[in-house]
Amino acid sequence: MIELVVLDTAGTTVEEYSAVYVALEEAVRAAGGSPTKADIQRWMGGDKREAIAGMASDQSTVDGALADFGSRLAAAYAARPPHLLPGVGGALAKLRADGIKIALTTGFDRGITDSLPAVVGVDDSVVDAVVCVDDVAAGRPAPYMVFRAMELTGARDVRRVLTAGDTVRDLEAGTNAGAAMVVGVLSGGLDATSLGAVRHTHLLPSVADLPALLG
Repeated sequence: MIELVVLDTAGTTVEEYSAVYVALEEAVRAAGGSPTKADIQRWMGGDKREAIAGMASDQSTVDGALADFGSRLAAAYAARPPHLLPGVGGALAKLRADGIKIALTTGFDRGITDSLPAVVGVDDSVVDAVVCVDDVAAGRPAPYMVFRAMELTGARDVRRVLTAGDTVRDLEAGTNAGAAMVVGVLSGGLDATSLGAVRHTHLLPSVADLPALLG
């Protein structure tokens, strides 16, 4: 029996029109880097500071590029506000009604993370915990955000945890955590071929399909 569902945020739970990856690429380029499409894809779902450091040509520019990324993303969200993906709100409500706790995880830092739930209308009546990369020693594919979500929600058995995300790193983090169910969702930027190549238990069109999966 699943007692905790740990969900990635952007592209998995929230539609934000890939603004995070546009802002990331623009910030790295403005700092003198030359990221390719493959570079950006490789860092999907990862710690944004780590991503910028991995693509920057000059490590002394990382702090500035991270601040620039945050500003660009905030502007993008102001111009085109993110929102829950279709059917996700109902799915979360159904899971909670069935006694399953919900945690959101994200590769954003706390500054961005704290503003996002309010923008999309997610509060403690919708989810039980929100974990950002600042809360743990390392971001995905490390399993620490999953473990932190378990701590915050009182879950003690990883065999009763389901993780879901739209990136390779999401699936790797779930697998590294030993989650009972590691679900790839196709609501983000990767297709079934890309996600299917990574260890997982299920592939679904959307988080909206989780209640049916859990029966």
